[in-house]
Amino acid sequence: MSTIELTRFRVDEDKAAELLAARPGMLADFAADRSGFIAAQLISLPGGEWLDVVEWETPEDFAASRDKGANRPGIARFFAAIAKLVTAEEGTLADVPAANQARA
Repeated sequence: MSTIELTRFRVDEDKAAELLAARPGMLADFAADRSGFIAAQLISLPGGEWLDVVEWETPEDFAASRDKGANRPGIARFFAAIAKLVTAEEGTLADVPAANQARA
């Protein structure tokens, strides 16, 4: 089963466009530099909060990514738009959607 990273953070209203503009570069850097990166979804929540849901092949892949931090320009640009980390959690994907079962 995949490891899921759930990161909730706050972005100042005047930085939301910057966050969204930086997202493609962050994802490209993850794809190029992060072993085990599968996919990510960014969810806008009320009150200037966001939830980033990132899927990794293994917990070790997620840990290695966390250790690298903002080591590439696209990742650093995305992180720079974040005002405050709210929560960071890790879990295991327990239910594979029917559309993805062939992949699993």
